[in-house]
Amino acid sequence: MTLSRLFKEAKQPLFVAYYRRSLPRFNHVKQLLEQGAIGKPRHVSWHLSKAPNALDLSGEYNWRTDQNVARGGYFDDLVSHGLDLLAYLLGDFNKVHGLCANQQGLYSAFDAITAHWQHQSGVTGTGSWNFASANRFDDVMIYGSEGELSFSVFDEKPIVLNNAQGAQQLVIDNPAHIQQYHVENMANYFHAQQPHPSTGETALHTSWVMEQILTA
Repeated sequence: MTLSRLFKEAKQPLFVAYYRRSLPRFNHVKQLLEQGAIGKPRHVSWHLSKAPNALDLSGEYNWRTDQNVARGGYFDDLVSHGLDLLAYLLGDFNKVHGLCANQQGLYSAFDAITAHWQHQSGVTGTGSWNFASANRFDDVMIYGSEGELSFSVFDEKPIVLNNAQGAQQLVIDNPAHIQQYHVENMANYFHAQQPHPSTGETALHTSWVMEQILTA
């Protein structure tokens, strides 16, 4: 039995700290999509890569890269946040397939993972996450029938909109306390009966997506 079901049976709310659903910069992206700024979304692509860190190179134990604790390594630790965000922006995933490898042999977990999927809306997607690269990249591109929209999941790069009106850049800084709006939405749930964007049910869907990628 899942935590989500237990809380539901107890008639109690369950909030999960996928706080990007509450951040203004990503809600602006969602607003642009809903307003048709790039027409109908057709495809999304996300690439994340980084070099091995000092702990990886040292050979010392790190639970984050122990396959018995986290089979996907840094994928488990980081990528869930971005996949949850994509479900928020483009709708739930429908079909998901993955390919996993360990390219550098520094630890037992996977360090190179790719995936392709389809959202229930019909939008297709591809992702690649590599933790054995020389440099850090974090780039999301949503291709639409009338333009493109790009942004970063973890870095505070400008949101870039490119459509018939030309290219536009928008900078929306994250709050000093990154979970501020997530917590405010929890308060709004209790005091104003406003729905919270990140619940046990939405997080359960993200966990399903991760499992599909790691076991496909």
